[in-house]
Amino acid sequence: MGIVNVTPDSFSDGGLFNQATAAIEHGLRLREEGADILDIGGESTRPGAAPVSLQEELDRVMPVLEGLKDCGAALSVDTLKPQVMTAVLAAGADMINDVNALRAEASLAAVASSHCGLCLMHMQGTPGTMQAAPQYEDVVVEVGHFLQQRVMACQAAGIDASRLLIDPGFGFGKTLQHNIFLFKKLAAFADTAPVLVGVSRKSMIGMITGQKTASDRLAGSVMAAVMAASQGAAVLRVHDVRATADALRIWQALGAEQ
Repeated sequence: MGIVNVTPDSFSDGGLFNQATAAIEHGLRLREEGADILDIGGESTRPGAAPVSLQEELDRVMPVLEGLKDCGAALSVDTLKPQVMTAVLAAGADMINDVNALRAEASLAAVASSHCGLCLMHMQGTPGTMQAAPQYEDVVVEVGHFLQQRVMACQAAGIDASRLLIDPGFGFGKTLQHNIFLFKKLAAFADTAPVLVGVSRKSMIGMITGQKTASDRLAGSVMAAVMAASQGAAVLRVHDVRATADALRIWQALGAEQ
């Protein structure tokens, strides 16, 4: 899954692809580099991010969705607003990636009658507050329980389990130690649903490697992606598609168990 941020304030590449033309070109490039899914986002969910209006998010996302609809990749929209979900599904989006795990009122209704894929992510708090002081008794158990509950809520709303992915939400209301605990237990989450992992260029990579600038975290991000795949991750959400795809090919040819 290649990341297409149509935002001025995303943590890694905010502003680089803020205009529709640049975002479409970026998406096409990621597709050429090997992305099977493109995740289009019009509202930053980085730590401390402020929400944007419904209209502003639609104005950012809709032209990019239209411009990429024939690129050959499945198109995901990263949103937590049910009105955006309804609009992008009507425009042909294949997937909704919701950091709020469809908890907003009307979100389940917005997606239930479609056939789109869905990713349910765990987040403690909101993007604006989540990194203030995250606390857990047992982060693996609590995140796992939350994701199980959201899968059950989807099924109760008539959504088939085959449509679902889950995301432990690395960096969304977690300390570095929380993230490490979750990463080491990735395989256990797959008992609930296929797992999407998004750690690309995140602060946890920077804390471990000492790389303070997001764009300098390529090697650490690629290594983490391969490790996630080795633990059974079904989808890898990344900024650096070509490097990650190459690393996965090497791992599959030389290191992965056959």
